[in-house]
Amino acid sequence: MHRADSIILGGRVLTQDPGNPRAEALAIAGGRILAVGSDAEMRALAGAETEVIEAGGATVLPGFVESHLHLFIGGAELDQVHLHGTADPETARRKLAEGAARSPGSGLLVAQGPGYALFDGRVPRLLLDDLMPDRPLALVADDHHTVWANTRALEQAGVLHGRETPDGHEVVMGDDGLANGMLLEPEAYAPVLSLSGYYRAMQGLAVGTEPDPAPDAAQRAGDLEALARGLAHANAHGVTSIVNMDGNLYTLDLLDQLRAEGRLTARVRVPFHFLPEMDEAELERASEMHARWNDEWLASGFVKLFMDGVIESNTAFMKADYPGRPGWRAHGRFSAERFTRLATDIDRRGLQIAVHSIGDAATSRVLDGYAAARAANGDSGLRHRIEHIEVIDPADIPRLAELGVIASMQPMHVPGTGFPLEPAQSAIGRARWPDSYPVRRIKDAGIAVALASDWPVTDISVMRGIHAAVTRQSWCTEQADPRLTLAETLEGYTLGGAFAERTETIKGSLTPGKLADVIILDTDLEAIEPADLDRVMVRRTICGGRTVYQQA
Repeated sequence: MHRADSIILGGRVLTQDPGNPRAEALAIAGGRILAVGSDAEMRALAGAETEVIEAGGATVLPGFVESHLHLFIGGAELDQVHLHGTADPETARRKLAEGAARSPGSGLLVAQGPGYALFDGRVPRLLLDDLMPDRPLALVADDHHTVWANTRALEQAGVLHGRETPDGHEVVMGDDGLANGMLLEPEAYAPVLSLSGYYRAMQGLAVGTEPDPAPDAAQRAGDLEALARGLAHANAHGVTSIVNMDGNLYTLDLLDQLRAEGRLTARVRVPFHFLPEMDEAELERASEMHARWNDEWLASGFVKLFMDGVIESNTAFMKADYPGRPGWRAHGRFSAERFTRLATDIDRRGLQIAVHSIGDAATSRVLDGYAAARAANGDSGLRHRIEHIEVIDPADIPRLAELGVIASMQPMHVPGTGFPLEPAQSAIGRARWPDSYPVRRIKDAGIAVALASDWPVTDISVMRGIHAAVTRQSWCTEQADPRLTLAETLEGYTLGGAFAERTETIKGSLTPGKLADVIILDTDLEAIEPADLDRVMVRRTICGGRTVYQQA
């Protein structure tokens, strides 16, 4: 038996390995799990140079697999103004003034996460003009599907008098014939965010294209640091694997440079983002990305698409009218025929598909496309995914199982956990509450579930996500208990995430021979009350056998 590079002793090791679910200690050698067992067994593997790490009775887990986040965007936003949940104009004014003082000049000031309630009954452009009249200003909603801008920003971006956009994207116009400041979806807000270098971080999500003109050396250096900040932030929360849900060649190239510099501290998958206005021949770029990056640290291998928007802005594609909006159900960004054609082509290329689908009509359309792809190509085993599934037709739950679709879901998206109850609860309507955020029903149907944060849409903290999943309350008596157990939730952030990536043979559990991605918490998870789970901190994160985060 080889000598260990490091051993972890005295832990409550929850391995996520069904064949050996619990242990006391583990050993690491050559970036992989060498052995799992008792303290005495692991001590026997130690040599003079072995690092000995004492867990002190705390939980030891596989590194968390973050199945849906936006790394570049999140890293860039760490340095921006944060208005999360702010609904009071005077509080917003104070925070914006503080942010402007930290970032002086005349360029676009970007702030993150105001509550939708900030704009209740107010024209967004005029409110923002009052808050900041002398500098272009853009406020980005937590869900990143809506941006609000003041007059200066709209003028400089050339959209004050409107802009033609693809279906599902809208520069909302006011009664005065000018843009009212609300910009729905990327094609509407891209011109405003392009006033700032922040747009390069957003580009993989907004339009899926490459920066043009190419960034200069200083801009590229700034982008590298944004990604490095994002990686460090993820590591501090125990994340060792990331499925990025936006992307382009530039993002992968930056990550590759970080790897060459020894600064890639998590394993990252980056998709090709296909937009409705793209020609289908552009899928060749997805195949190119997969061919160039396909290893244990950097990989592509999948295509991301959006079928709809979000409930809060009434852009999620629904089967029934939105309450109070007769005749309005939004619509799918891809027709049924086109999505079927795309899904069949992507599947034939050997690429996984991940589709943002929030409304019940959107999910039905995606499942129809997946079924058609299977009928045309046979069962590819690619484990195509649906991201979010926030309202579902109950008849579609067994279809998820039949087609082997991964349900990628976010516990902190549920209103009342990471988001306020309104406006989503009213936009869904009481009759549909039992069919909303159906992770418990999906899990009970035997469907594979991968859990995630969607950071920076919600907090990246996996422990707060676990708390949300385990303590969530029903909205109404017709809704069955929606909670997951602690064991189910941990699986969703570890082995379930690896299964969704199709990497379960090399990670997701603490099994000898698998990658040494390990985290040590600061307490025994199973010994505390569920209500206290969100207070648990990560003490150490190990990725590939190397400590990438250690609590001060």
